[in-house]
Amino acid sequence: MKTFKEINLNHKNKFGAEVLCIGSEILLGNIVNTNSQWIAEQLAILGIPHFRQTVIGDNSARLKEAILEASNRSEILITTGGLGPTPDDITTQVIADTFNTPLEQRNDILIDLKNKLRNKDLKLSQSQKKQSLVPKGSKIINNYSGTAPGIIWSPKNNFTILTFPGVPNELKEMWINEGAKWLINNNFSKKIISSKVLHFAGISESLLADKITHLLKAKNPTVATYASTGEVKVRITANGDNLEETNKLIQPIEKELTQITGLKCFGVDNVTLEEIVFKLLLKRKETIAVAESCTGGGIGYQLTKIPGSSKIFHGGVIAYNNLIKQRILGVPEELINTYGAVSKPVVESMAEGVQKKFKVNWAISVSGIAGPTGGDKSKPVGLVNFCIKGPKALITWEERFGSNKTREDIQKLSVLNALDRLRLSIIMDN
Repeated sequence: MKTFKEINLNHKNKFGAEVLCIGSEILLGNIVNTNSQWIAEQLAILGIPHFRQTVIGDNSARLKEAILEASNRSEILITTGGLGPTPDDITTQVIADTFNTPLEQRNDILIDLKNKLRNKDLKLSQSQKKQSLVPKGSKIINNYSGTAPGIIWSPKNNFTILTFPGVPNELKEMWINEGAKWLINNNFSKKIISSKVLHFAGISESLLADKITHLLKAKNPTVATYASTGEVKVRITANGDNLEETNKLIQPIEKELTQITGLKCFGVDNVTLEEIVFKLLLKRKETIAVAESCTGGGIGYQLTKIPGSSKIFHGGVIAYNNLIKQRILGVPEELINTYGAVSKPVVESMAEGVQKKFKVNWAISVSGIAGPTGGDKSKPVGLVNFCIKGPKALITWEERFGSNKTREDIQKLSVLNALDRLRLSIIMDN
């Protein structure tokens, strides 16, 4: 491997930032690396371009190599992980070694550690003291929630390293309070990048893309589609000198998208289907109950995630056994024997039963075959029947999500489909 002195130090092509996440637990799949995604979003907000994300295990040689490579192609390296007191927390030591710089002990960090550990009089252990060692000449990023601080350090011209812990809440707090401010104050943040995400249900990504082909070709703002289980997202991203400029660029695109798609668009940014349903029912001062079979209480769970949900949600029945459908919901036995538990007549009876039992304005019921077993030719895995009963409406429908889907996917699709049809039913009832 080339030493630091042998690396070509031509800075002409160095540009932007890259992210380096450190930890064998990420490589082994023990934890999900959400830090890279969050940092990428923050860099975009600041208008700092970034072109590379890397994950390295707790290995000194490989980590040193990754740092050297980054120093030769980027202006900024942002690292997460490896800053704690344990033996595998090697980040600070390796960074210093990479640039042949000694570590120095910082008394301000030691005092902070003693205060946080409630150990003002007793001696700190060597592993605890380790967190107070930083490369000579580096600036400290204070850790407000944990014990391990980060650093801001420029070991050579046109290259700066910012280190953060791997714990997400510590990283975010340190970034917002100090990291982002330093990048802005040192003129790394030039253009502002803003984005808005529109959420769609009841339409496939390909069909939506066909409707907005001309928008997908735009340069500023850019428009891109993203599919997830039961939902499609469209991200509008604009860059400009300030937020006012980027918002002016985004607004006409957002308006055109909603005009093209109508009620298929149910929310913006972090709004969820259950929040929309909650607000619609709250505004009408109406209530709802659920009768669920294949979703196992998934619809009720989504609705009750919202604070104050008891104002609109009265309760529900999870009726997997047919006797429960009969005894609790009042579904006639002959109806099940004739049509089967997964059928439109049965879900209609389930909805009527739960509406009557809970004395609510709206009821929604679902029964299906989530698999992986239990299906046949006439009723395959992925077949789900739904019913919505409102003050005026009685709607039953059937979906075939496909036997190739997992049980979890079929359950999630069923919940999202039910909530979306409920949203539309309430709107139409107006």
